[in-house]
Amino acid sequence: MGIWILNGLTVDANNVQAKKHIFVENDKIAQVLDVEGGSAPQTEGHEVIDAAGKLVAPGFIDMHVHLREPGFEHKENIATGTRSAARGGFTTIACMPNTRPVIDTVDTVKYILDKAAAEGVIRVLPYGTITKNELGRELTDFAALKEAGVIGYTDDGVGVQSAQMMKDAMALAASIGMPIIAHCEDDTLVVGAPVSEGSFAKKHGLKGIPNESEAIHVGRDVLLAEATGVHYHVCHVSTEQSVRLIRHAKQFGIKVTAEVCPHHLVLSDEDIPGLDANWKMNPPLRTPRDVQAVIEGLEDGTIDIIVTDHAPHSEEEKAKGMMLAPFGILGFETAFNLLYTKFVLTGQWTLGFLVDRMTKKPAEVFGLPYGTLNVGSVADITIVDLETEREVIKEEIVSRSKNTPFIGWKLKGWPVVTIASGKIVYS
Repeated sequence: MGIWILNGLTVDANNVQAKKHIFVENDKIAQVLDVEGGSAPQTEGHEVIDAAGKLVAPGFIDMHVHLREPGFEHKENIATGTRSAARGGFTTIACMPNTRPVIDTVDTVKYILDKAAAEGVIRVLPYGTITKNELGRELTDFAALKEAGVIGYTDDGVGVQSAQMMKDAMALAASIGMPIIAHCEDDTLVVGAPVSEGSFAKKHGLKGIPNESEAIHVGRDVLLAEATGVHYHVCHVSTEQSVRLIRHAKQFGIKVTAEVCPHHLVLSDEDIPGLDANWKMNPPLRTPRDVQAVIEGLEDGTIDIIVTDHAPHSEEEKAKGMMLAPFGILGFETAFNLLYTKFVLTGQWTLGFLVDRMTKKPAEVFGLPYGTLNVGSVADITIVDLETEREVIKEEIVSRSKNTPFIGWKLKGWPVVTIASGKIVYS
């Protein structure tokens, strides 16, 4: 038995919209028919989903997430995290290695992949660390980690502080055709600071994280990427200076790509209502000028893709306040709807632009065979209700944690069915 998705609205990167019937058989897209003037689908004996009036998109791809397993299962685990992602319309996610133990050995990679196969509901692609234990002192065995199934190397959560270590990592990754994914942060500039250097920090007498803490590493790393020829990918870009440096590097043909999170596109430090640690994240919310810069960077192609940086923490941890609570907010369940409401419904972006940056583009950046609705492609499909406005309700969040500043926000663009490898994983 297959699945027929009838009368759905499809859209491409150029915002060309068409109504299609799509047939899923086993784990592949078997047929795509035009609704107008096409042959009638033979639905007998198959499951039927009427997607009239709804968007039918390739499954969303999130190349920067934290599933917290192993080691921090009180925040999230592979089972809960993949279900939260499925509710947000995601069918492929790439998990960061700053777990405990970190993903720096073949055994830990195998643990992640086995656990995802047994308990996850969508595809999980692990990153391996750049350095052992993310301590910045010794490179991991890149070749063995690649063989085990990692898709790149990152010490996410901490910046690689040594330029020589980063250059060695890039040279090694380039030699085996793998990317380096960088959390850009100069530790000497951020100690003891919970928020960005800006109006909120001044108002509350807090030490601020300056923009240059991120941009210094971006500038250093694009030069090292030029020297080594590696594919260098910048995590969660948040500052005007970083956008400028990445734009400049691309103009010179350096192989650099970049990502941005919904919260850095939608919120600035001026939006933080008080000392609620659900507004504490790393990178922090920056100034309105920085927000405008990352929006423009995404629009002009300087920044390639949208990721969530889904970073769950327990309520007890977040209750410790702005100074002591850990950095990070949830991302899966408010990513598409937030950006659809903020940018597509206001006319700033086309629907096709948003879908492209969450599907086809991340697949292209990382060389993944996903992100399209072509016949023969893997049946990863997300169906979205573009009309119904719903509130973000804490009790409805599927993630094990609830740390988000978006509770109470009214949004449109909610995924209603997620199909991963031909199976309905959320409805």
